Amino acid sequence: MTDKPADAEWLSPSERQIVSNRIAAEAAHGGEKHSLAAGLVSLKVWLFGLIYFGIVIGVYGMSLWLPQIVKGFGELSNQQVGLITAIPHAFGAVAMVIWGRHSDKAGERVWHMALAAFAGAGGLVASAFLASAPIVALSAMTFAAIGIYSALPVFWTLPTAILRGTAAAGGIALINSLGNLSGYLGPSMVGYLKDQTGSFQSGLIMLGGFLAMAGLLVFAVTRNRAPERSS
Repeated sequence: MTDKPADAEWLSPSERQIVSNRIAAEAAHGGEKHSLAAGLVSLKVWLFGLIYFGIVIGVYGMSLWLPQIVKGFGELSNQQVGLITAIPHAFGAVAMVIWGRHSDKAGERVWHMALAAFAGAGGLVASAFLASAPIVALSAMTFAAIGIYSALPVFWTLPTAILRGTAAAGGIALINSLGNLSGYLGPSMVGYLKDQTGSFQSGLIMLGGFLAMAGLLVFAVTRNRAPERSS
């Protein structure tokens, strides 16, 4: 990779100019241009990490336990469980693209991210109380997956719009590290609550709570941020 777009021989002259102009425009737009250390101790960075933790804990918690939840719906073979488990993820993948494009077109990020997180929270909490109605529970879980997966791409537009330079490199790495701690904590907490209560209800409610927290925190972190213009 070259150090700057102007030196990228694999781009056409017009493409080099477009990329260079966009980088210059982003730099002029503002942002927190601080050192690596400043990025790592920034309160906003840690809050973004907590928001990302709330989203990703839903991804891991639901993904790793969903097969067992589906297995509990009735007498299903492993193949049937696998096929049914794929349904929420398939809808979530499609929704991720559609919601991300809608956010780009509208030039709006905060509400798109928050509404997706709230949808994920609502779907998980609803599914916690619908275990006796498998089709309805699966529908709620699918709605949760749509919300969770839709929140992910929109989220990353927020810290990258606020952070700049070296602070961005360290800050984004820290956000990603904090968020992915949920890869261990989420499934472990769901498993612990399952052992204590004998059902997945408490675990699903817990995951929904983290997603709701993420949706609320995004307003606090971005309240002084100027809205984007749609391109």
